[in-house]
Amino acid sequence: MFQGGSVWAGVISGGISQLQDTQSLMKGQVKRSDYYVRTTGNLTGAVGVMAGVEYGGMLGTAVFPGIGTVVGAVLGAMAGDQIGRTIGRMTASALFQPEAVQPVPRLMEPLAQPVTQPLITSK
Repeated sequence: MFQGGSVWAGVISGGISQLQDTQSLMKGQVKRSDYYVRTTGNLTGAVGVMAGVEYGGMLGTAVFPGIGTVVGAVLGAMAGDQIGRTIGRMTASALFQPEAVQPVPRLMEPLAQPVTQPLITSK
């Protein structure tokens, strides 16, 4: 699936982001748990860039060969990066920052309560 240019795009994108986050950690601007979350986001964002370049380029080629390939690859990379980072950071937040996970919304509270009475009763 991943070949040549898409791999390099992901490696460069993720590498630059990771370098910036590592520098922020070394300067004390970022907590270690935040650094873990950002690192996971950088990794998943890099994979998203790789996939976005590949699939965006294919879709662009199908719509308008030539310029569509380039436009599709660029837009795919941007979308893949955002989607990948979001998924990575949400997952890492749940693992490394459990206090940051949102509580159960009020609407869902009845579903989160344990069942104490039978669901089906016979008359």
